[in-house]
Amino acid sequence: MEYRQLGNSGLRVSTITLGTMGFGGTGFAENVGKIDVDGARREIDIARDAGVNLFDTADVYSTGMSEEILGKALGPNRDDVLVASKVRLPMGDGPNDAGLSRHHILRSVDATLTRLGTDHLDLYQLHEWDGQTPLEETLSALDDLVHWGKVRYIGVSNFAAWHMMKALWTADRKGLTPFVSTQVHYSLQTRDIEHEIVPVAVDQGIGILVWSPLAGGLLSGKYRRDVDAPAGSRHVEGWNEPPVYDTEQLYDIVEDLVAIADAHDATPAQVSLAWLLAKPGVTSLVVGARNEDQLRGNLAAADLQLTAEELGKLDAISAQQLPYPFWHHLNAADRLSKADLTLLAGPIAARRARK
Repeated sequence: MEYRQLGNSGLRVSTITLGTMGFGGTGFAENVGKIDVDGARREIDIARDAGVNLFDTADVYSTGMSEEILGKALGPNRDDVLVASKVRLPMGDGPNDAGLSRHHILRSVDATLTRLGTDHLDLYQLHEWDGQTPLEETLSALDDLVHWGKVRYIGVSNFAAWHMMKALWTADRKGLTPFVSTQVHYSLQTRDIEHEIVPVAVDQGIGILVWSPLAGGLLSGKYRRDVDAPAGSRHVEGWNEPPVYDTEQLYDIVEDLVAIADAHDATPAQVSLAWLLAKPGVTSLVVGARNEDQLRGNLAAADLQLTAEELGKLDAISAQQLPYPFWHHLNAADRLSKADLTLLAGPIAARRARK
């Protein structure tokens, strides 16, 4: 297992993170898994044996049950690993039971720590943007948590690029603790973050944690053209994250994944994960599993090395059209930064090859 620096922090995290949305598995998390404490202990043991040192949860997963199960399953081993959780989404019906107000953050972190049975979080993440609470109020509350020792590092999740930049600017201007990570959706099927979020992360030293790197199972190899998906598969049961806008492109991607996987005696899922780990700015992939075999298979992706030709083939088949102003930036390719090139290096090379 490789360990990568989390953004501009000194923290090193494994390239695979164990996601725990399936711990408990109630409400919207029911389709992800229904893992009890014993099952969680087995998954944690398998992950740790493979070198995983980061475990990700959120208060809203099964209304706190995921945190509670993770805490019980880790038991006395809690201080040997890193634990990340999140705050923002509703945890009740009251007017202050959601959002990023100081009130909600301080109350939520104490509840999270109690459920986990720990005195600190290694990473506390804002689960979604709150456009109605002043950023200074949110960041000040998080800064206090860091100084009090309840939280070691802070991050965001599902923020747009301008959200991140505004938060980083506010923290810098006020002398508050800055974010070190952003947890976002990214996969061969959904490459939207390459337009602005990845360049900002690379430019500002923000580590990228990827949730649902297999696009909710769409890139596992189960969903193929003219083949019925197995009964019980997530998308068969109505799971719609991420949404699919181009079904034919998805099937083309999966066919290439299958071919590359066969050449490596691997699985399409492992190839999908290995492709992501080779992308700029990516620190770790948050991987969950319904069962132990699935988990072992996903963990093996950490050691899979794809050739430059294979990476290029997957880049090409999954490519998205450049929106404005990025297609226009190709006309000024002589003065682009490292961050710019995370998006534009491929299109620049393709344009030169056509000349």
